Amino acid sequence: MENGLIDLRSDTVTRPSPAMRQAMMAAEVGDDIYGEDPTVNALQDRIAALLGKEAALYVPSGSMGNQISIKVHTRAGDEIIAEAGSHVFNYETAGAAFLSAVQVHPVEGRHGRMSLESIRRAIRPDIYYMPRTSLVCVENTHNRAGGTVYPLELLKETAKLCQENHLALHLDGARLWNASAQSGIPVRDYAECADSVSVCFSKGLGAPVGSAIAGTKAFIEEARHYRKIFGGAMRQAGVLAAAALYALDHNVERLREDHDKAAALAREIGSIPGMAIDPETVQTNILIVNVEKTGRTPEDLVARFRDGGVLVGLGPYGTFRAVTHLDVSMADVRKAAESIKKVMAVR
Repeated sequence: MENGLIDLRSDTVTRPSPAMRQAMMAAEVGDDIYGEDPTVNALQDRIAALLGKEAALYVPSGSMGNQISIKVHTRAGDEIIAEAGSHVFNYETAGAAFLSAVQVHPVEGRHGRMSLESIRRAIRPDIYYMPRTSLVCVENTHNRAGGTVYPLELLKETAKLCQENHLALHLDGARLWNASAQSGIPVRDYAECADSVSVCFSKGLGAPVGSAIAGTKAFIEEARHYRKIFGGAMRQAGVLAAAALYALDHNVERLREDHDKAAALAREIGSIPGMAIDPETVQTNILIVNVEKTGRTPEDLVARFRDGGVLVGLGPYGTFRAVTHLDVSMADVRKAAESIKKVMAVR
């Protein structure tokens, strides 16, 4: 909380703790473009091991990690399948079209999950005048659906469907550790289903910068090539990688606390007349709150909540989004709920 504002816009607003800053300052560094930064190398090796993959690559952002993965898995003119609310379709600035010259076939899911039948129907037949389907992207947890967890069994079945149809499967695991904290399933088990995986350190884990992608050695070798083309190769990046390593050591187990805070906030906000939260989506640290029955617009409420000391963001149509994280306490959450209630009581 800064300047009296409780910031629930995103878990990306977290700032490195003093101990994390110390780890960054003490990091041993080298030139990562030459592959000589020992801290970056240690992080990449650790991520590969955690996810059960042959190799991993440190990248500046989750969007870049996803877009590099799409680039490696596709060729110009292809089509990729993704859930209609997915990050790669909604929040990466048409990167797939711009960088890889592929189009996204959006599939409507439930709570961010695509049924096998919906994916099967979206796969293009092998006809010369249709785009070639080459990749399926899934997101775990699913941001726009409210931080919902992709069930492991469905992910396994999706992987089998992809294999049967000679498609690659990419897992956008920006909040994969949140999924693991909620389900009790190791991140490795989710990652085993996919040909490539992206994970993020600057959300729930609290690092200031950075993500990683993982896959086979051949995949990562090509990914390194595109990281350079996309401008994501860095020099002495160990100062950033050290923050990610610190986060893995200290900030994974505590993710359950963020989930508890979100559940508490949902109970309070859900009691306000006109506000609706689908209880099935209250699984991790993201809340999507529908306000259509309040008679007010999300834009108006976001502004009013800010005046009351609470920052939230816009969600899908008719909603606002609130995200709990390590920089807001349970006391902050209760205070935020009370402030929101006061705003809603004023007509």
